[in-house]
Amino acid sequence: MPYPARLNPHLEGAREHSKAWAREMNMLEGSGIWDEADLDAHDYALLCAYTHPEASGPVLDLVTDWYVWVFFFDDHFLDVFKRTGDMAGAKAYLDRLPAFMPLDCGATPGPTNQVEAGLADLWARTAPAMSEDWRRRFTESTRHLLNESVWELANINEGRVANPVEYIEMRRKVGGAPWSAGLVEFAAGAEVPEAIAASRPMRVLKDTFADSVHLRNDLFSYERETESEGELANAVLVLERFLGCGTQEAADTTNDWLTARLQQFEHTALTELAPLFELYGLDPQARHDVFAYVKGLQDWQSGGHEWHMRSSRYMNDAPQGAVNTPGALLGGPLGLGTSAARQFASVVATAPARLRKHAHVPFQAVGHLPLPDFPMPYKLRLNPHLDAARRNGLAWGHRMGMLAPDPALPGSGLWTEEKLADYDFALCAAGLHPVGTAEELDLATDWLAWGTYGDDYYPVAFGGQTGAAGMTAAQACTDRLLLFMPVDSPATPRPEHVLELGLADLWARTTGAMSREERTGLRTAVRTMLDAWLWELWNQKQHRIPEPVDYIEMRRHTFGSEMTLTLCRNGLGAALPPEIYRSQPVQAMENAAMDYAILMNDMFSYQKEIQFEGEIHNAVLVVENFFDCGREEALAVVSDLQASRMREFQHVVTHQLPVLSADFGLGEEERAALMQYAQELQDWMAGILNWHRGCRRYREEDLLRHKATAPALPAPPVGTLTGLGTSAARLTTLLRAPALATGGHPAD
Repeated sequence: MPYPARLNPHLEGAREHSKAWAREMNMLEGSGIWDEADLDAHDYALLCAYTHPEASGPVLDLVTDWYVWVFFFDDHFLDVFKRTGDMAGAKAYLDRLPAFMPLDCGATPGPTNQVEAGLADLWARTAPAMSEDWRRRFTESTRHLLNESVWELANINEGRVANPVEYIEMRRKVGGAPWSAGLVEFAAGAEVPEAIAASRPMRVLKDTFADSVHLRNDLFSYERETESEGELANAVLVLERFLGCGTQEAADTTNDWLTARLQQFEHTALTELAPLFELYGLDPQARHDVFAYVKGLQDWQSGGHEWHMRSSRYMNDAPQGAVNTPGALLGGPLGLGTSAARQFASVVATAPARLRKHAHVPFQAVGHLPLPDFPMPYKLRLNPHLDAARRNGLAWGHRMGMLAPDPALPGSGLWTEEKLADYDFALCAAGLHPVGTAEELDLATDWLAWGTYGDDYYPVAFGGQTGAAGMTAAQACTDRLLLFMPVDSPATPRPEHVLELGLADLWARTTGAMSREERTGLRTAVRTMLDAWLWELWNQKQHRIPEPVDYIEMRRHTFGSEMTLTLCRNGLGAALPPEIYRSQPVQAMENAAMDYAILMNDMFSYQKEIQFEGEIHNAVLVVENFFDCGREEALAVVSDLQASRMREFQHVVTHQLPVLSADFGLGEEERAALMQYAQELQDWMAGILNWHRGCRRYREEDLLRHKATAPALPAPPVGTLTGLGTSAARLTTLLRAPALATGGHPAD
């Protein structure tokens, strides 16, 4: 815990107020959930006084009421639904709650229980002071917090423990820390500007905050949850099952996981916010608000830790008199403010892992990585137009300037015809689209070629430039590419780069028959991939191995998963409503499929990336770094994780999709479309595995052959002449970037 805890001076007032409010809401005597002694022992006022040390008295009172309400909900849901396994009653109970948070602050239904009464009262006292954008974000977080409790209940009923990736994603929703982050905005009087609220840095700050809060809570609550409540959603238990280890080893690994997430929070705040501010041109007040929000999240981390050390909700074995006494720290220096004395020990303890992220020696001769048996329960289907797509793909690569240098076309000639034939993107597309027409298969093949070319191009062109120059040039290249994906008009600028030429051609061929919504979705997916390439480039310049959770979540984007899945999804037309795609089961199914593919790719491409390219973005290397272990141990972990993601995919298809169909009242045609999408994801995974086995991009003999023909590719200039006829004037500035050939789109 690198931040000192501080205590709000209005603690006693919040204690008195929250008790009176809980009694007014009928949460104490006669509730069957708590009595006054329970509320006193849990001391949510102390939690809020620690987590919001600078809030005014009235604000602290209101925030404390929110936490009394959310913990009451948690215990009430446990008692009424988790212990009884009443899924139908739980859904009916949860379905009513959003009505008590109207975005327009209007009327609400009459409450029928303490949770509804408390929510109606809290919303009326909070929402009018905040913007509609904040209300929408906070409502969504609250809805996740409430509704995803059904996921926990379903796992308890099935006796199912989640895999680590599934757990961390779902725990963010169930655990409620994103909800707490919304209250940080309220308490600090500093709303996150809507322009950047959905950006990667702000998302990572909220997610790392949430993960750290939840992992810490899991360490404190393991005994209570697993022994008294029959709970299965606990990180220690998840790692016990996944790693096949004892409880203490799992707890130590959970703590390492917590540390990695906290360090990712720090790294994002220190390195990604300033460029974000400049990119969006935020004014001084907006920047101040963001920093106040970040400071509030830090206060919450340290304050939440101190509260866990004192509250009888978790520290059941605390010495008599230690609980709820601000000066009674269990272990270490005693007295208010002494948490700062523990900071030095925290920094020393975490320094080795911190330094290890930057200590990897690139281009090590690692040799071939022995590949595991990849689980694949689905039959491969190949498009019959494969041979024609291979021929047409080579011709398209020539037309787009990918296969030979052209002085008039910057970015051309990164590949040769031999390389493109070896990469065999038509084979991949034939598995992804086994029943598509010849034209559709050609289009899918060309999208894969363009995406991989771009991901190969960025590190070659921009990675060798020193300082901020490379990032500036890469951002300028990305900004230009966005112009070639118009949503409302077919008009685009004249292409001046091989990537622009290819994207302009693909966009025109793909989007002509699409709805505006479909064009927007595809543009968003491609932009997500482009932005992820910038993230990789920035990590490469810092020579920093990513931490595991950030890596998995960003690797989905760098792999182009959303882009290829969007192209699959658009084939379903309007058969499925958008809310189906936004539902938890469908998103879980998609993420599991993506992770299966990216982890497979990282195992195939380990030698290519580590030995031949000096790369740091590989799951096996990330696990080596996190556990400080050898590559074979890391490979076993990655292989087990991939297999667990396949099992989760199967579980969603078999158990969750039928429930989803019933919940939404889907008709026969809609149910068929949903199962067709699941079939397309199965084809997607089977096709990608077949491609990895059949292409010539990863074998050592092919890597040696390709390395001998790797060109030195120039980068596009920034701030030079643009427009028709000016490319010749820019040639002298293009001859700068060294050849580093690094990994790529559907396969690094």
